[in-house]
Parts: sequence; C-alpha cells; structure tokens
Amino acid sequence: MIRYALICSDCEHDFEAWFASSSAFDDQSQRGLVSCTMCGGSNVAKQIMAPSVRTSEARRTSSDEAALTRKFIEKARDHVANNFDYVGDSFADEARSMYYGETDSRPIWGETTAEESQALREEGVPAAPLPAALAPRPPKSDKQLN
Repeated sequence: MIRYALICSDCEHDFEAWFASSSAFDDQSQRGLVSCTMCGGSNVAKQIMAPSVRTSEARRTSSDEAALTRKFIEKARDHVANNFDYVGDSFADEARSMYYGETDSRPIWGETTAEESQALREEGVPAAPLPAALAPRPPKSDKQLN
C-alpha cells in the first residue's frame, strides 16, 4: 500500500488517499475514479512527497497521534449528534429549502444519492459529504420501532 498526498486542480483542496501501488493510482486516475473529497471533481494530481522513514520514536508518536485522532473523531461525531438535525433521506430537499429561504437555516445531516449531491453542487447549495467516521448512528425512526 502507498499513501499519496493529492491536490484537486478544480478547488485546490489537499487530501490524502491510499492505493495498492503507484500503477493502481495511475489506472484509477485515468479511468476517472479518483475524485476530490471536497468538490467531487476528478482533476486530481499527486503532490510532491518526501518518503516516510519510521524509527522507534516515530512509531510511539504515531500511536499517540492515532489516539488523538480517535478522540477528535469521537468529539466531532458527538457534536454532530447533539447539534445537528437528522433529516434522513430528505437531506437534499431540506438543504434546498433552506438555501432558497423557504425554511429557516439550521445545521442538518442525512443521506442523499450521488446524483442528488451533484445536483446540489451544481445549484450552489452549500453541502458537503460527512465522512463516515464522523457520522453518528441515525436515530431509530417510528417505522423501525414497530
């Protein structure tokens, strides 16, 4: 496995991704399968990287960083659960309604299809995918309780 630092030429967002090999990145990129985590664009390129050499000290630091990362993810997930309204599969409709001033703005989260997500982007509706690690468990609906 190899980790690449990537950059989106469309929105200049920096992010990282893992690939099985250098040729796997090249193949996926040529087929348009590598996309920006921020805007969804496929104009993504590798950034210049220095090789990562681990020492015993680096492993200990890495373990500490992993614990901090887990703590951050837990806090972020709790923040979403406690401060955002879960709107389920009507996310796109709710986001549009707020964007066009039909309802009051509030923080929401939910599900949407890739097509709906793309349509929101094209309309300029400010919405972004919530990484799975940061998404709390959806509350049980009345349908699930029966």
